[in-house]
Amino acid sequence: MQKIEINTTQNVSIEFEAALLRDRILAFIIDFLIMGGASLVLSIIISIAFVSAAEYLYYLFIVPIIFFYSLAFETLNHGQSPGKRVLDLKVVKLNGAEPRSSDYVLRWAFRMIDIYLSFGVLAAIFIGSSNKNQRLGDMAAETTVIKIKPAKALRLNDIININSIDNYEPVFPEVKKLSEDNMLLIKNVIERYKVFPNQAHREAVHMLVAKVKEEINVEQGANRDIDFLQTLIKDYVVLTR
Repeated sequence: MQKIEINTTQNVSIEFEAALLRDRILAFIIDFLIMGGASLVLSIIISIAFVSAAEYLYYLFIVPIIFFYSLAFETLNHGQSPGKRVLDLKVVKLNGAEPRSSDYVLRWAFRMIDIYLSFGVLAAIFIGSSNKNQRLGDMAAETTVIKIKPAKALRLNDIININSIDNYEPVFPEVKKLSEDNMLLIKNVIERYKVFPNQAHREAVHMLVAKVKEEINVEQGANRDIDFLQTLIKDYVVLTR
């Protein structure tokens, strides 16, 4: 799993999972099938219903779908085409800012070279060899594609199946005030911190601790933030089993 470090405008470094070349290819195939299917259906409708003006309507409706499909979806859907959305991928700026319309246009303009003229070979070479998994369009626009969900998805069973200690005495019985969704969030934050133990995730842990302490009105004492959260999970399992 390759990681991409993005430095935000607040000078905070955040690490994301880079989108695998395989996932980007699958997203492209999904988009191609959707685009091709929509074009085919529309072509059939035009051929049947507008025989005399069919050629004109092809240029008016079909050509824009083929040429502007990816640009339109990424611009209007915050960096996600339908294919990217299915695979939880997203276009982001390397400086942490939200990509502008001009960034999407720049990425789109290079698709002809990156993908179509080279049959995707050029894009695959650059994505596979660059430090931040960028094709030429990404390099020009200073963007890349990340996976917006962690590779390891946690479920409620991941918490329930934690082994409890015999005769364990809960430290924070107030944890029962929290919901199952709250505990899943805490568990996810802990797992993310273990995978990416950087400053950004330490700050995320600290902010979560402050919110939890306020929510259930407890003090963590001398416990480190991460130890405090782990104790809460253990208490929750023992108290709700």
